[in-house]
Amino acid sequence: MSVKLKRQNRIKEILNDYIITNHDNLLTKLKEEGVNVTQATLSRDFAELGVIKSVSGDGIRYIYNAEESGRQIAKLICYEILSIEHNESMILVRTLAGRAQGVAHYIDRLNKKEIMGTVGGDDTVLIIPDNQKNIPFIIDKLKKIMTELPEK
Repeated sequence: MSVKLKRQNRIKEILNDYIITNHDNLLTKLKEEGVNVTQATLSRDFAELGVIKSVSGDGIRYIYNAEESGRQIAKLICYEILSIEHNESMILVRTLAGRAQGVAHYIDRLNKKEIMGTVGGDDTVLIIPDNQKNIPFIIDKLKKIMTELPEK
């Protein structure tokens, strides 16, 4: 598991277990656990995870909302995929430079049984289908993602 993924998983756990009212609270909590992160990185993590401010009986706090996270990422994915190619056994997705790992993560989180897994490089994602017969289904799903522009 990558350092980023470990950090983001820990952020989700902390937000679910504790009342976090500002970035400094979370930065302190992460530092106590040996996770050193900058304010800018934390802001990017919040955006990628879909962390939102919520008002509760205790006041304003940050919460992790998985549904919002998916929407935030989906807004970007359609712009990041450049092309899709395949052979008899694998699918190759070309992305903008530096975005393949994010696209691979998004594809993994689709939780489609037809996709065994992905490998993300810098600008290329390798998708391993569960069966050769499912390649057209996966490609169709990816093309829909590429053409569905986000709601404004």
